[in-house]
Amino acid sequence: MDHFIVSARKYRPSTFASVVGQKSITTTLKNAIQNSHMAHAYLFCGPRGVGKTTCARIFAKTINCLNLSSETEPCNECESCVSFNKDRSYNIHELDAASNNTVDDIRTLIDKVRIPPQLGKYSVYIIDEVHMLSASAFNAFLKTLEEPPAHAIFILATTEKHKILPTILSRCQIYNFSRITVEDAAEHLAYVAKNENVKAEPEALNVIAQKADGAMRDALSIFDQIVSFSGNQLTYESTIANLNVLDYDYFFKLTQAFLTEDISTCLTIYNEILDKGFEGQHFLSGLSKHFRDLLVSQDGKTVQLLEVGAAIKSHYLEQAKKCTARFLFQAINISNEAEIQYRSSINKRLTVELALINLSQLISEKKKVN
Repeated sequence: MDHFIVSARKYRPSTFASVVGQKSITTTLKNAIQNSHMAHAYLFCGPRGVGKTTCARIFAKTINCLNLSSETEPCNECESCVSFNKDRSYNIHELDAASNNTVDDIRTLIDKVRIPPQLGKYSVYIIDEVHMLSASAFNAFLKTLEEPPAHAIFILATTEKHKILPTILSRCQIYNFSRITVEDAAEHLAYVAKNENVKAEPEALNVIAQKADGAMRDALSIFDQIVSFSGNQLTYESTIANLNVLDYDYFFKLTQAFLTEDISTCLTIYNEILDKGFEGQHFLSGLSKHFRDLLVSQDGKTVQLLEVGAAIKSHYLEQAKKCTARFLFQAINISNEAEIQYRSSINKRLTVELALINLSQLISEKKKVN
């Protein structure tokens, strides 16, 4: 049996060009290398799984490459690049601050900093989850961080920038990594699927990208999970079944029932949803999001905020034409109120059903007002 490598590791970017969704940061780093304007300390902060440590490694690899390309990318052929790719480079040192957060750990690091690199120009020290360092460890680190040897560069990575001492922040160039957009994540997943000979429906990849909530690493982990479940045919149905995601079709049918004041259909659809094992709160959250998506679909300026695939987007645009903005505003308020009441309600099913009945009467109430 072949040794399986998870997609998050197998497709981990090895060049700035292959980093997903962080164009401005990679461009800035490449320009700094090209113009020899590199700082001695960087702070990479942002949500999990967006490429902070990956960019730190690529940066370390690039500044030590002996034959940089014209696009300021590592050659992957020189001795420095080869040793880096095989995880035997002595120019890069990684420290996990979550488990090495004492003064003694930092002193050991400071002792290492004095040793110049054997190959290449720089020794790069990547400290992951740096916010986990103790206050005393931070203080022991201050002087070295401010005035390191010429060959040393520090890259601190964190998901919680607010926990880092201001004295540390003032000594670093700060780069704020953004969440990966659904569009970028889905595009990268399509690339991975093609390489892995997996036939994936665009809507399935879009659902995975949404479920990952801005983290590319999470998206790749979910992708592996779905492929294990459904094999090399990754469909929308198998994806929502595995991820316990409600089908968009339920919300489209419900909204149509609200518009035609068909209470019995609404209650029947909700009963079907409950029979499939979905909780009422999960349903109400999805319903609120559906109304929000219909609302942004009504205006050409906001339709870009719709994070769905092309096929489902056409459904949203079609149904949005049948709804008034007033109806959607009131519908969002009702579903949000129901979600708040649901948490403390004794009869949770009745709470949801009352909300569905109220939504089914919005059109007739509007006629009475007029």
